Amino acid sequence: MFVTFLIQIFSRYVMLQPFGWTLELCLILWVWIVFFGCAFLVRESDHVKFDVFYLSAPRSAQRVMALITAFAIVVGMAWAFLPTWDYIDWMKIRKTTTVRNPFSGQKIPLRTIFSIYAIFMLAIIVRYAWQFIDLLRQDPEADATESPEPGKPDGPDGKVHS
Repeated sequence: MFVTFLIQIFSRYVMLQPFGWTLELCLILWVWIVFFGCAFLVRESDHVKFDVFYLSAPRSAQRVMALITAFAIVVGMAWAFLPTWDYIDWMKIRKTTTVRNPFSGQKIPLRTIFSIYAIFMLAIIVRYAWQFIDLLRQDPEADATESPEPGKPDGPDGKVHS
């Protein structure tokens, strides 16, 4: 994407005749980078969260909130998947304006470009379904026990374990 952006700058300010395909390719790459990155590379801890109530709640309430949230995300994404895929599939009739497939020379169907969103949706469904199942498997009693303060012995042998 960065190289395409540099080509766009070069063509616009050095050649004084901008390439039309560079802007469209930057937009296509941006869509793929965002959705692919969010689906497969961004960790749960890296997401922006508004967790004031969550962090102030006791462990048992946090577990319930996490279960409800994971369930709601799975249900919402699963419910929206088929209509979303229907629209993405419909986009096969529309094609890019200037960007062409380098192998065939044909303009690229928008279905191909926006198919990454369907992949993103499936990845989110799997990720949060796994989180929901993992939360159900956790022992609520184990969450209630507090870990010892740092530097204090926590093992049966009187040593600090980490």
